[in-house]
Amino acid sequence: MTASSTTPTAPTAPPTPKRVRLSPEARRAQLIELGVEMLATRTLDELSVELIAAKAGISRGLLFHYFASKQDFHLEVARAAAAEMIRRTEPDPTLPPVDALRGALDAFISYVEENPDNYTSLVRGAASGDADMRAIFDATRSTMAQRIVDVVGELGLQLSPRADLAVHGWVALAEECVIRWIATPAATRIGRDQLLELLTKTLPAVALAAGDDEVGTLVAILTAQTDDAATTVPKTTKRADNRDGRTS
Repeated sequence: MTASSTTPTAPTAPPTPKRVRLSPEARRAQLIELGVEMLATRTLDELSVELIAAKAGISRGLLFHYFASKQDFHLEVARAAAAEMIRRTEPDPTLPPVDALRGALDAFISYVEENPDNYTSLVRGAASGDADMRAIFDATRSTMAQRIVDVVGELGLQLSPRADLAVHGWVALAEECVIRWIATPAATRIGRDQLLELLTKTLPAVALAAGDDEVGTLVAILTAQTDDAATTVPKTTKRADNRDGRTS
């Protein structure tokens, strides 16, 4: 009786996945999503349409079937990236107003930490003189500033046009601080908690310079050391007159 021998079967290659046909809207959304993902490791100017097309499994020429030009594609990617940042930094409506604002600031820092090139591209692109990019950035900044105004409204306060302007200016200050913080080597930059404290405390300082009747209340709320103080709105406040020290 002889032992039977078996010939080993060569492993078969896995089947090549079939290319999925997408609707024009779905393909366009896919390309934008890939662009946003790639912004995590490169600037908008470095975003290659060739690489995007390759990742999507389409030709470079087909990409321009969905976008009029490379600039048009970059604008849509920037718009989607801005929307993602706004979504991730949305204040928690279940928290007290001031805590929700601080939480949104913390989320903003986290977002920039995770997407430094992405965010820098958005900010620097707005400064490049491109009107469409500037419009995206201005809308993003206005949304962030309006969140602060809404918090003040929930506390029973109303900012005057001067203070509202100051709040918008503070958003620009916060953006630049975070960008510079990210760009500074970790060994020499201030701690993350220190950055958050800086941003939180500069808000009432900037608002104070606007000289509103309600600024004293706003300062007390945003710099409160306890939850009770943070949610208590004094009924009367005094306003300093910077010219001669009088109060009203």
